[in-house]
Amino acid sequence: MKRLASALLLSTVLAGPALAAEPAEVVATYADIAEATYADSLATARALREAVGALIAQPSDDTLQAARAAWLAARVPYQQSEVFRFGNPVVDDWEGKVNAWPLDEGLIDYVAEGYGQNEENSLSTLNVIATPKFTLSGTEVDATVITPDLISGTLQEADGIEANVASGYHAIEFLLWGQDLNGTGPGAGNRPWTDYATGDACTGGNCDRRAAYLVAATDLLVSDLEYMTAQWAEGGAGRAAVTADPQAGLLAMLTGMGSLSYGEQAGERMKLGLMLNDPEDEHDCFSDNTHNSHYYDGLGIRNVYLGSYARVDGSTVSGPSLSDLVAAADPAVDAELKGKLDTSVAALTAIKTAAEGGFAYDQMLEAGNKDGEALIMGAVSALVDQTASIERAVGVLGLSKIDFEGSDSLDNPTAVFQ
Repeated sequence: MKRLASALLLSTVLAGPALAAEPAEVVATYADIAEATYADSLATARALREAVGALIAQPSDDTLQAARAAWLAARVPYQQSEVFRFGNPVVDDWEGKVNAWPLDEGLIDYVAEGYGQNEENSLSTLNVIATPKFTLSGTEVDATVITPDLISGTLQEADGIEANVASGYHAIEFLLWGQDLNGTGPGAGNRPWTDYATGDACTGGNCDRRAAYLVAATDLLVSDLEYMTAQWAEGGAGRAAVTADPQAGLLAMLTGMGSLSYGEQAGERMKLGLMLNDPEDEHDCFSDNTHNSHYYDGLGIRNVYLGSYARVDGSTVSGPSLSDLVAAADPAVDAELKGKLDTSVAALTAIKTAAEGGFAYDQMLEAGNKDGEALIMGAVSALVDQTASIERAVGVLGLSKIDFEGSDSLDNPTAVFQ
């Protein structure tokens, strides 16, 4: 028996390691994680819709706080889905409906006195909630009834201007929190619950129309997420695109990782705001939730590489991964990239921990705040550094070179101030 065991052990050693994962298995895991992440985003958006319904039915500080809590919970899975951008046209063509920012919030509702009108956007202070009828591109618009179709078909990117964000998480965020008028000081938006009250208790005017807009925007978010979840289910266009050609699927995975890591997160979402010292460039600027948005973006990048996603119900979706493929081709590159992903998540965790301890992201952006600059630039540097390792992973897999999303704040900083 001992001889047999020794012979089996010897044959295993001579045979070498187990066969590496196949590209088809890896892209299947990727599609499974996409489906689960969007399904969780949908489930939490439905919970948000219920909380909004409770707020409108019985306006109070308690129901407003519950709706805010539901919005914050909904951001956790959605931000982890952003890594599916850039490499998947089905996501890129859709994403602006649900997560576009920054926005000229005066398009939607009242803003503080003295809030500057965007000279390039005549609709930046339209306040459709207070304006049932208005002219758009020479055409009279009847907005007496606020519906999802009005928001998505008429208001979203009205006049072709990207800052006219009328739908998605950030429009809902603004309606729940209001403007954050604290600058680089502590504190988020402080919209009163009475903005949804009835009768003489109503503040801000047009409480019934504000409620209608919030309900319609939340309904629209749910329907948009229903659509995207279906794209990654069996037979969906997103799943089919990456699984029909596994090599193209691997390119989509790495494109999303590198572009989110470099140009989008390190550049547009982090370094740009720090360079301008401008809290208006925060991703979740009304709620002061930016530290979480950054953290879950970083986590999403690592999820894709490791082929594992922790669902909101505590279960895990996992399978053969990019890491398995890279490790089989070059163990050193795999170890390097895993280490750098851990480093970036740790740097983003440091920002999250500081914010939760009372050092708000707004405050980190203040000019001359060395502690804040160190925290943000620590994460920016880690994200840029891991992108170089993502590029090496592309090379060891023998894939074609990828042009990751860029950012002037990283590639041409002087252009930011021109």
